[in-house]
Amino acid sequence: MVKTSEYMKRWSDIKDERSTFFGHWQELSDYIMPRRGRFLTSKSNDGSKKNGKIIDSTGSMAVRTLSAGMMSGITSPARPWFRLATPESALMEQSDVKQWLFSVEKLMRDIFSRSNLYNSLQTVYEELAVFGTGAMLISEDFDDVIRCYPFTVGEYGLAQSHRLQVDTFYREFNMTVAQLIEKFGMDNVSDAVQNAYRTGQLDMNIEVLHIIEPNTAREYGKKDNKNMPYHSCYVEKGSKNDRKLSDKGYEEFPVLAPRWHVTGVDIYGRSPGMDVLGDVKALQIEQKRKAQGIDKMVNPPLQAPSSLRGQSASVLPGGVTYVDTMQGAQGGFRPTYEVNPRLGELAQDIAETQARIQQGFYSDLFQMMMMSDRRQITAREVDERHEEKLLMLGPVLERLHTELLNPLIDRTFNIM
Repeated sequence: MVKTSEYMKRWSDIKDERSTFFGHWQELSDYIMPRRGRFLTSKSNDGSKKNGKIIDSTGSMAVRTLSAGMMSGITSPARPWFRLATPESALMEQSDVKQWLFSVEKLMRDIFSRSNLYNSLQTVYEELAVFGTGAMLISEDFDDVIRCYPFTVGEYGLAQSHRLQVDTFYREFNMTVAQLIEKFGMDNVSDAVQNAYRTGQLDMNIEVLHIIEPNTAREYGKKDNKNMPYHSCYVEKGSKNDRKLSDKGYEEFPVLAPRWHVTGVDIYGRSPGMDVLGDVKALQIEQKRKAQGIDKMVNPPLQAPSSLRGQSASVLPGGVTYVDTMQGAQGGFRPTYEVNPRLGELAQDIAETQARIQQGFYSDLFQMMMMSDRRQITAREVDERHEEKLLMLGPVLERLHTELLNPLIDRTFNIM
């Protein structure tokens, strides 16, 4: 039996491995998706303003276009996007096998539509586009068969097998006292949580660690929860004993952890957001300088004779400032210096930077139909353009099939 201290030790090692990505993820969150990323557990429900570093939202809009395009092109709820088959091609020639697979496909599509899968996939696609790594837990659900729980970067850690497949998931998060009692029962929580519940502190936050990893201590031949291929455990952090909140298992790894692009033995992926982060940051500076130039043109700094100090003066439209005639034409307000910024060149460079950001997020591909000047277009041309867009994402789609779509189908089929 694994002690909670061993889980804490491995979680510490996983966080050390993950720590080198934190600075990069933080910048991506600040400049592209401020509401994503959990870098402080105590701030997991923080509603404070977070978009203070964004002046031009081109990057954020491009992420929306990319995620929406991937949803409609890969896993559209409006059309059949998968087909079941048997490992042996000869079986597919039998009519009863075809009929059975067709019935299961239809039932699976109904389950996907009833559940929160498509909302969760949208979140995963956005995480992939910005941070390069996504994570979503698929759990059994009594009402909808499956229930999906997407996570954001920073609140979880991953590890992978010798085959470079993600097979370990650690997540640190907060639950209220009421949620702990509802999910795990009074007998499984610590004495501190029980006391908080009895004294009415139902909304007090408690740190919890969720572990899913290969079950190395399983006894082969047994099929109970504790001897399944994957071990799942919830631990209340700070508890003084080894009592676990929950100790269960899974037949297959229940977490889908796709990566946009992975180099070598890297655990976490690289993303389009990382590729265009420099352009996104430069765009904010350029937009700020352009606004400053326009502001100095329409509201320039002024100079006035010292004789007007302490006198009533106005620079408002229609306002009057009285100046002695002996002071002549030079006695009133004048600009301190002439401001003539090269706004045309600046605007052109801004447009080029915005175009690079949109190209980095494939927005030009997904908006191809929208930007077309043609009024008449055939259905075949629509399909061909659709295929052309997906071809540009070919390597990414191959990885998504391996790390997201195939595990999704297998996990749902097994739960069904």
